[in-house]
Amino acid sequence: MVSEEKLTELFTMARKAANASYSPYSKFPVGAALLMSDGRIFTGCNVENRSFGLTNCAERTAIFKAVSEGAKRVSAVAIATPKSDYPVGPCGACRQVLTEFGDDTVPVIFGNTCENAKKSTLGELYPFDSLHELAD
Repeated sequence: MVSEEKLTELFTMARKAANASYSPYSKFPVGAALLMSDGRIFTGCNVENRSFGLTNCAERTAIFKAVSEGAKRVSAVAIATPKSDYPVGPCGACRQVLTEFGDDTVPVIFGNTCENAKKSTLGELYPFDSLHELAD
């Protein structure tokens, strides 16, 4: 169980990570912070390219950093979109990648400010995830 204080801390780290965003085309910075099962926290930001298909989202940047350092189980996710007018959840590709490394009970907080943030779980954001069967 992840405490409210830890989720708030993660969200604050995600907002800070958004400051490093490379988003000259969309002008839409995004930051993410992941608490891993071993207690480490990894952050990421979106990195755009003029060919939008080559852009990498903040959530996937954080996941790739974590996995490259040997952390493979997500315990909590925070996503900050400081320039949005409302809470913006992760895209479909990020939902898919996040569920590869976390189960449906993993808490997710996302929004433009902590006060306006929404709280959910990976299972609520990505229901009917049947692809885990492939690993068996």
